[in-house]
Order: sequence, then structure tokens, then C-alpha cells
Amino acid sequence: MTTAKSNKAKGRTGQQEIRDKILERFKHLQPGDVVSTTMGESGADIKLSPAARKTLPISIEVKRRKNGMKAQYEWIDQARKHTPDPPVVFFRADRKPWLVIVELDHYMELLELWKKKPKQ
Repeated sequence: MTTAKSNKAKGRTGQQEIRDKILERFKHLQPGDVVSTTMGESGADIKLSPAARKTLPISIEVKRRKNGMKAQYEWIDQARKHTPDPPVVFFRADRKPWLVIVELDHYMELLELWKKKPKQ
């Protein structure tokens, strides 16, 4: 398998993992509500139906990398050492907005709690 084909397969697998995690957590959504897009297709990597967007008003981009993510994982490991609570890392580059890193399961829990919260 060529490198390009291998990278596309890895990306497709990543998208499918995220799709499956969403469908597992939000059981009222149907497989057609959360769809992994074809590699190379423009737009979000996971397309959400109107019903899914009511539950998850987010834009999903999925990235998998062999290298280049070591520092982020080290940050998460460092945060994990402090308490038994879920690790959260806040970071930003100069003149860029703050970003947050959390593990997938914790993020799914936060989304679920956020959607269950009564509207004020």
C-alpha cells in the first residue's frame, strides 16, 4: 500500500472511530445522522444531519498523525498526574485563541451533560 493510500485509510478509520463514539454515546441518533465523509470531500469530516446538529451543534474535523503530537500527549500525561480528575490542557500560540485538549470520553460526557442542561 502506498503512503498516500495508507494515510487515507488511517484518516478514514479515525473518522469512523469518532462517528461510532458519537452514535454509542447519543443512542437516539441513527447511523444516517452521523456520517463519515469520503476522503478528499470538502467540508467537515463527519457530516451531521439536522437532527444530529440539534444534539451536537459542532463542526468535526478528525486528525490522526504518526508524529507531531508528542508534546500534546505529554501535557495530558502531566495533567493526569495532578489529580484523579479528567485531564484538561489549555494552550495557545502567540496571537492565537486559546484551545483546550480533553480525552474523547470526557468530551463526550461534557457534550451529553451540556445538552441535558435546562435552557435558561
